[in-house]
Amino acid sequence: MALQLFFHPFSSYCQKALVALYENAVPFEEQLLDGPDGAASRRLAELWPMKRFPVLVDGDRTIIEATCIIEYVGLRMPGPVRLIPDDPQAALEARMMDRFFDNYISTPQQKIVFDALRPEAVRDPYGVGEARAMLDTAYAWLDKVMAGRQWAAGDAFSLADCGAAPFLFYADWTHPIGHAHPHVAAYRRRLLERPSFARAVEEARPYRRYFPLGAPDRD
Repeated sequence: MALQLFFHPFSSYCQKALVALYENAVPFEEQLLDGPDGAASRRLAELWPMKRFPVLVDGDRTIIEATCIIEYVGLRMPGPVRLIPDDPQAALEARMMDRFFDNYISTPQQKIVFDALRPEAVRDPYGVGEARAMLDTAYAWLDKVMAGRQWAAGDAFSLADCGAAPFLFYADWTHPIGHAHPHVAAYRRRLLERPSFARAVEEARPYRRYFPLGAPDRD
């Protein structure tokens, strides 16, 4: 039975999983989440009551969370691109950087976006200010790290880059990286040139009108 991925192309966490699947040409059945009343959405609610995505189904196994999906696929259908390094120390570095991008790039970026989706009367300008400050701090830290690296965890593309690609992509739309962080900006450009992520970006392009802050006319 083929793997089934429940996802939406415009979701950053779905893109994280898609990049990993595309890196190793892993075959899967697309279960496109096209609204709460669609068949895929109803099935997702049965599989995972939180209704968060992506979710991967492999026979009678259901795997939640993009990082776990990437690790599972690496075990179940390993390919030439080893997204979790074999060396334990290198694997630890990839997982640490993966958590950095999840917690300190994606989380504050999504805080800003979700706030923009709220009715104006219940928005949280203080929380948005905190999120922007966290992104500034994260960009500055990452700029120092990337000054000596090609990819997030070193010389090889890994789990960490699968998340960094969509998270930095949308973060720059939300809170521009700017000229103060040239190594982060250069890393983002490298990610956009990676065929796996370039494919995910193109597949998501029709949905850009839904970005609440207004998608910039670039990328």
